[in-house]
Amino acid sequence: MPPVLVKAHQVLDKAVDGCYRPQPFINETKRIEFLFELYDKYTSGMFGEGKKKKVKDLK
Repeated sequence: MPPVLVKAHQVLDKAVDGCYRPQPFINETKRIEFLFELYDKYTSGMFGEGKKKKVKDLK
């Protein structure tokens, strides 16, 4: 990856880190785990839950 792009990713990672917690993540894996846990928390109940539609029997 070109150095300028690496730097841009580092700046973006720091900005994302600052949105969620005061200390930086120790590595990329921890950042991703944290963000996916938040996604799961915020979207739980949105997909596949709720009233199920009845399908009419077309026989």
